Amino acid sequence: MRYRKLAALLCLAGCNTAYAAPEGTMPAGSMEMRQVFDTLQLPDAPNRYFSGSGMPGPDYWQNRADYTIHARIDPLTHRLTGEETVTYTNNSPDSLDELWVQLDQNIYRPRSRASFANPERHAHTTDGAVIEQVTLIRNGHETLLQPRVNDTRMQLALPDPLPHGQKVQVRIRWHHTIPGTWGGRTAVSSAKDGDIYEVAQWYPRMSVYDARRGWDTLPYLGQEFYLDYGDFDYTVTVPWNFTVVGSGALLNPADVLTPTERARLAQAAHSDRTVLIRTAQDVTDPASHVARNGEKTWHFRMENTRDVSFAASPAFMWDAARMDLPALKPAPGMPPTPRLAMSVYPREGQGAQAWDRSTEYVKHAIEYFSNQWYAYPWPNAVNVGGHGAGMEYPGIVFDGWQDRDAMLFWITTHELGHDWFPMIVGSNERRNAFMDEGFNTFIDAYASQHFNNGEYAPKKDPEFAPRTGRPADDIIPVLTDPQAPPLMLTSELVPEKYRHPVSYFKSAYGLMLLREQILGPERFDAAFRRYIQVWAYRHPAPSDFFRFMNSETGEDLGWFWRGWYFENWWPDYALTDLSAINNDPRQGMQVGVRSKGRLMLPVVLRLDYADGTHADQIIPTESWHLTDHITVNFPAGPAVLKATLDPDHALPEPDRTDNSRTMP
Repeated sequence: MRYRKLAALLCLAGCNTAYAAPEGTMPAGSMEMRQVFDTLQLPDAPNRYFSGSGMPGPDYWQNRADYTIHARIDPLTHRLTGEETVTYTNNSPDSLDELWVQLDQNIYRPRSRASFANPERHAHTTDGAVIEQVTLIRNGHETLLQPRVNDTRMQLALPDPLPHGQKVQVRIRWHHTIPGTWGGRTAVSSAKDGDIYEVAQWYPRMSVYDARRGWDTLPYLGQEFYLDYGDFDYTVTVPWNFTVVGSGALLNPADVLTPTERARLAQAAHSDRTVLIRTAQDVTDPASHVARNGEKTWHFRMENTRDVSFAASPAFMWDAARMDLPALKPAPGMPPTPRLAMSVYPREGQGAQAWDRSTEYVKHAIEYFSNQWYAYPWPNAVNVGGHGAGMEYPGIVFDGWQDRDAMLFWITTHELGHDWFPMIVGSNERRNAFMDEGFNTFIDAYASQHFNNGEYAPKKDPEFAPRTGRPADDIIPVLTDPQAPPLMLTSELVPEKYRHPVSYFKSAYGLMLLREQILGPERFDAAFRRYIQVWAYRHPAPSDFFRFMNSETGEDLGWFWRGWYFENWWPDYALTDLSAINNDPRQGMQVGVRSKGRLMLPVVLRLDYADGTHADQIIPTESWHLTDHITVNFPAGPAVLKATLDPDHALPEPDRTDNSRTMP
């Protein structure tokens, strides 16, 4: 979702709390170090479903939900009417006597749970999801089911249990009023040439049944996704002058696009430069549509995805360019599908540094993340310039048509990065937002440096002030704030004040510390790529990630997981001595170093010499297993001027007053 950007690579000014070391944060010799380095017991124990290596276990399973959906927008009432058939496959070892379905639109009902939990985010109300009928389909016959609706959940009792390996089909007819410009995940807003519909979390969606909890039925209070994977075939019927873009591939272009539009799309499929599909002149020209009355039905398909979303408007300009990615294997009987980066936006969004460049940003994001981490699996990637919710769905993201310059680049890149977390790596962000927002913020921070020789690097955020521009310093107010929650706190318990500083920034910066200070880019990148590959289209939990990185990198990182994720610990080092060994410089120099913090990050100790050179020694984490004070010896060399700990300010140390010592 819309995020707080990072600078150099990450930048935050979080919660402005003056540094004061809380009681109990100072190690006191070996007994204190035992608490820091003792074996970390992770929340989820290994079993036959989730292995001790962090890999899916030999009996890992996951259920599946495939959807066929038909929807229609009535622009006079803003009503979305739909009918869906869900084919649910039970791959679990259990027989299921009920199904649970998410009704996210009920968040807008008066007195919904969310309206009490997050009243500032839910100013608009509707009737929510009105369930017209639910039937069970068996052998061509339909049997009525009586749904039990509780807030944003719907329980369907099955007449007969669904055994392992079997499928059940359920048909649901429903409608809801699309909310106004709430600024959330679905909206209708006004542009000069007509309304823009950003339609998300719009159909009844199957809850996840997994090996950790059975049915995961958290009410929807505002946190985002936990969904199983499947194939989606869906149609959207709209007035004749609407343009629709959606997740996946458009299957019936000849029915909804003019020959001119189809020719322009074909041109874009071979062009690295942006090609206009619908121009500003087309928006106001009725002849630019295949019909001038009635309705059109747009038909889309997306495979192996958690979700689909779409946008529709008579006000859309539309442009596209090819994505330089390997071609996808077409479905049986279907022609190859061009892989396009696309943008739609109202005429107000035009501009050389505005939405004219959106598709350039989309193309870069998808290609960069594909090359750096894991190949993008779907045919198209769409950026929608609408109300500006800053929200992501598989293959399509909703941003603001008023965004421009660096802000448009940053928001586009961030939202598209969510295609990797949590759309490909399907973590449960309703419980663990840091595995979604933080992991994505980590990968999109590096994208800023990569784009166009750093045109929009380093990242900055005008909403946060003051800033130092150094992540190691910017995180300190979060670490030292006694009210700041740890990363492992469940998502719904994180106050809004801390949501971005913790779930986004601290999570992202933790991965940076792993990559740049603890493991090094070569080891980290190989392990992180492998993690994405292993858990693609599956459901990892934090314990799986921690175990996987331990195993794949060959490091016991329990001390880091404990200090950074389960606690808000920080490093704090001090120089206690700088002198010649045995008072004889010819024997070398000795430097006394003490650890006063609880997060024992590797730290650089530098000696600066009188001849302008210096010598560095990395003090590894293991140095502190049994003590809080060590002595580091350097061989004899030129005359020493001073010693400095962490000379490049790479570590988040609140107190640096004792990090340097000069020779007497």
